[in-house]
Amino acid sequence: MPTMPTPRMQLVLSENWTMTGGRADLPAVVRWACEAEDAGFDSVMISEHVVLGPDAGANGVMGNPRDYALPGNQDPYMPWPNSLMLLSAIASVTQRVRLAASAVIAPLRHPLLLARELGTLDLLSEGRLMVLPNVSWSRDEYAALGVPFTRRGKLLDEHLEIWAKLWGPSPVSHESEYFPFQDVYFEPKAHRPDGPRLCFGGAGMHDAMVRRIVRHGHAFNPLGRPAPEEMEKLTDAMASAGRDIADLEMIGGTRAVFPDDRSCADLDQALECIPEQLAAGFTTFCVKPSQFTDDPKGVGAFCRDVMRRVESLAG
Repeated sequence: MPTMPTPRMQLVLSENWTMTGGRADLPAVVRWACEAEDAGFDSVMISEHVVLGPDAGANGVMGNPRDYALPGNQDPYMPWPNSLMLLSAIASVTQRVRLAASAVIAPLRHPLLLARELGTLDLLSEGRLMVLPNVSWSRDEYAALGVPFTRRGKLLDEHLEIWAKLWGPSPVSHESEYFPFQDVYFEPKAHRPDGPRLCFGGAGMHDAMVRRIVRHGHAFNPLGRPAPEEMEKLTDAMASAGRDIADLEMIGGTRAVFPDDRSCADLDQALECIPEQLAAGFTTFCVKPSQFTDDPKGVGAFCRDVMRRVESLAG
């Protein structure tokens, strides 16, 4: 039987508030990133919200506070520090680990400003940045920032179009309804000639996401496990555009099962789903430490334990 590749592991640094407290212990988060790098993790990930409103918990807060917060299922008091600033701090004290800026809510910013932030972080990290731009789900967040919620998909598409122009030669011009500009000089560029790596994902294989992956994507990170017919849809769309789905980095997850609302999950049980996903072409897997430990000083040991276990799974 052929040996499977060793999984690449991504440490989720957001939503670990059971270990960082209500204000979020940001120096501890930076330390965890260093410990993850030392343990052999491939990447660290930070998600974002700018603000939360009442709709954050409209469906009731998740039972176990260690779990991932789903749309409408999270405490609005959950801390969300600025992801790009935090990743910049991590970039300055690490050398190898990749930086995943996940769920960057692009429509809430101007694309020139966001491209400047992303390009600078990509330069600072010498090309280690991966960005998952999305539209998110909270109407309250959009309302607070004065951005029309119903136009968020078109705004994201325009961001992607403008970013692609900005990584090329200056000056750059853009005609559009939302973000028109003429003859801007965007310097310096990102580390890579075509900008940071872009990842797309979310719930379901809707047409807009497929279009963005095919046109701009380097990676795919679905919410949950996509059905075979959904993967077939993406494979066919990539092939129609002359791209091979094998060129996409496929990012999967672990499956934490909590015995009750007060306890951590079992790590072995959570990692059991990795071999099946490896066989399906997934190569990178997310794990959130607070699902499995309550000790903020034990994250380094946890990361080493994860790597030992996944290396044995690959066999």
